[in-house]
Amino acid sequence: MPQVKIGVIGGTGLYDIDGLTDVEEVSLETPFGRPSDSIITGSLEGTGVAFLPRHGRGHRIPPTDVPYRANIYALKSLGVERIIAVSSCGSFREEVKPGDLLIPDQIIDRTRSRVNTFFTESIVVHIPFADPFCPELSRIVYRAAEEIGASVHRGGTYVAMEGPAFSTRAESRLYRSWGAAVIGMTALPEAKLAREAEICYAMIACATDYDSWHETREPVTVDSILANQRQNIANARKIVRLAVSRIPETRDCTCPSALNMAIATAPELIPDEQKKKLDLLIGKYLRKV
Repeated sequence: MPQVKIGVIGGTGLYDIDGLTDVEEVSLETPFGRPSDSIITGSLEGTGVAFLPRHGRGHRIPPTDVPYRANIYALKSLGVERIIAVSSCGSFREEVKPGDLLIPDQIIDRTRSRVNTFFTESIVVHIPFADPFCPELSRIVYRAAEEIGASVHRGGTYVAMEGPAFSTRAESRLYRSWGAAVIGMTALPEAKLAREAEICYAMIACATDYDSWHETREPVTVDSILANQRQNIANARKIVRLAVSRIPETRDCTCPSALNMAIATAPELIPDEQKKKLDLLIGKYLRKV
């Protein structure tokens, strides 16, 4: 099994990654089912990278049905320590124009039909999630976006909606009144599961439209998203390649120890079956006891 340190999760329009050498296609089965698609591994700028298209190649999996747990678990099993995710989104800010990028630092959860944790049976885990995106990795991604000349905005709140329908005008105006920056359908539970897996997670939010709030723009459609996403994806590819070359070997953030002190259930009360299933995630903590 190839060992990689960096994972890239592609969103709408990003179904492969340029510049990979020593390419292998890895098909995995996890305790949470199969990932969205085979994972492509290889070397990018001398670093081991794993690429996974979130919706599957050909965009065949809707946001609610993405196997988020299997995706994150599979990347973790390959050795991934950091994830750069790409997501299409609508903008709530006039200055964040279609074609712009934003590196979010906060999330509001408006999903309602998704399992959002690995820990659901006979084990209770409360991770710290005040800062849902890794500040260290987000900083690297933002600087890479600046260097390639993208129109990029640093920080802002991402509203994670259920979908697959787009927002009503009332919803769009409500979220804008909250001070949110963008809206999309995939940051959660992806970011939360990455934190539970102690993986650093940063997102390139690609603005394709003004959602439904704008008085003089047409409401969002699939056609408008695809038309505006082409340049976004071209920039995202360049950003990923540059960011990967700038990522340090060691992690100085708190992501690698997110589960330290987060497991509330006494180890002796966790069923052996669950210990085995979740060993990749919690084994190092249980073996300390």
